[in-house]
Amino acid sequence: MAKEVGYRKFSIQKSLVYFVLVFGSLASLFPFYYMFVMATRLNREINSVPPPFTPGQDLVGNFQKVLGNIDFFGAMGNSLFVASAVTIGTLFLCSLAGYTFAKLDFKGKNILFGMILVTMMVPPQLGLIPQYYIITTLGWLNDFRAIIVPGLINAFGIFWMRQYIKEGVPFEIIEAAKIDGCSNFRVYWNIVVPMILPAFATLGIIVFMFVWNDFLWPIVVLRDQAVHTLQVALRALNDARQVDYGMIMSGTFWATVPLIIVFLMFNRLFIQSLSEGAVKS
Repeated sequence: MAKEVGYRKFSIQKSLVYFVLVFGSLASLFPFYYMFVMATRLNREINSVPPPFTPGQDLVGNFQKVLGNIDFFGAMGNSLFVASAVTIGTLFLCSLAGYTFAKLDFKGKNILFGMILVTMMVPPQLGLIPQYYIITTLGWLNDFRAIIVPGLINAFGIFWMRQYIKEGVPFEIIEAAKIDGCSNFRVYWNIVVPMILPAFATLGIIVFMFVWNDFLWPIVVLRDQAVHTLQVALRALNDARQVDYGMIMSGTFWATVPLIIVFLMFNRLFIQSLSEGAVKS
């Protein structure tokens, strides 16, 4: 009897957990769904009372308006290039630095790592003016280097890689490789990198999404329309005297699709990284 009561209690708790997870998932997806609904409607339908909650028939028409106002695909190509370059560079440099802080011993290592962590508490807006001065001195205005180079390394990426490598790569494997004559870089490239692919996926998704959605820094340094990233180009849709919400939501919806594709591509490694971290902790 007690076992049956315990089983019922466990079933109720399990059902409650699933209910909360399903409800949370639907609540998280609703803004994206409603953005799609607005992207398929005309302005008069969006402003009606009550507002529509089902898709309409103007998705193609609204997107044609977007294409008529901005170079959508050109800006998307710019964003893909910049986000991919920053992501690849960040993964390489941050993982290399993380391996150095996790597995190599040198004087002042802990102090230097602490100084890197301190920079995480500094709002990025505070560095906007000195960073802009450096970019103008180098002559990089209206150049993709103004976005790519400053974003190649960040404190969170170093911290994330250092923690993952420290816990996920045994010292014995590294020592065995060094005994076999491997240099530090070869140990990193041939031993460490294949073992931290889930960490690569997690950091890559975070960095790619951040660069893709970044608006403040690109609008400061990219003034030429030919080099506008997608977020900067979408801003031009608000410049009209009468705001067309269907057109704006159409551009925003299609600008979000590449992020979903990237996440789905690396979803398995992303979940694996979080699961391994939960097991180790």
